Amino acid sequence: MPFVVVSGLSGSGKSTVLRTLEDAGFFTTDNLPPELWGTLHDLARARGLSRIAVTTDARTREFLGALEDSYVRLSRREEHLRVLFLEADADVLINRYNFTRREHPLGDTLLVDFARERDLLAPLRALADTVIDTTTLSARDLSERVLKLLRLDHDFRLRLMSFGFKHSPPRDVDLVLDVRTLPNPYYDPELRPKTGLDSAVAAYAFQGEDSEAFYRDLRDFVRSAAERARAAGRHGYTVGIGCTGGQHRSVAVTARLVNDLADLNPQVTDHRDMREDLG
Repeated sequence: MPFVVVSGLSGSGKSTVLRTLEDAGFFTTDNLPPELWGTLHDLARARGLSRIAVTTDARTREFLGALEDSYVRLSRREEHLRVLFLEADADVLINRYNFTRREHPLGDTLLVDFARERDLLAPLRALADTVIDTTTLSARDLSERVLKLLRLDHDFRLRLMSFGFKHSPPRDVDLVLDVRTLPNPYYDPELRPKTGLDSAVAAYAFQGEDSEAFYRDLRDFVRSAAERARAAGRHGYTVGIGCTGGQHRSVAVTARLVNDLADLNPQVTDHRDMREDLG
């Protein structure tokens, strides 16, 4: 079970890393004292959670005396324990603080605070598996580096759902596509009670070169949109496929996309308006 401790200087990007890991499916906790690492680890394992990430930094300075002992005890129980430490040049940290107008947790002048913070967190830095200098990194650069470091860049998932426009389009998707120009199996009395998961219904919907060309264009557009989302650091992208009633064409297209876009880790989240065998 990966257990990642994120630490580092204030303003170095810890919040960015924690959000990145949360998006990647980690259960995250900010500002956790080291003495509670083992407790959280055991609670998470008991509840079947597979990924944990916490931040521990200068805000927990009253509890850092237990750092090394807490690390040793947890490392004996968790072979996938990782410590990431973030730092940056003082002038960059000052600029970031001036931009956000936040108070430094140590509460003195910023230059003095950063110097004291480096000394305070030196034991955590010494335990780190990886130290990342974020001086020249954007938030996106930092996210990508952490994902690659932890081998999480493959965790992208394309989510697909079918629906019927007459029941209103979904509001919780990234992209809505309309397939009502495909031949409609509803008008065939034998196919009307069936769903788009039936091979005869799918064959009807995709009949003719025009229908096949339309599907290929739609498939390529979904691939392009999903790949751009993944390149931008997203861990998931949701596409709604709609026909009139959500029973035939949208279901058939969604099922076919699952097969054709397997490399994007597709998942059908719902055939929202499909009703099984209406006959």
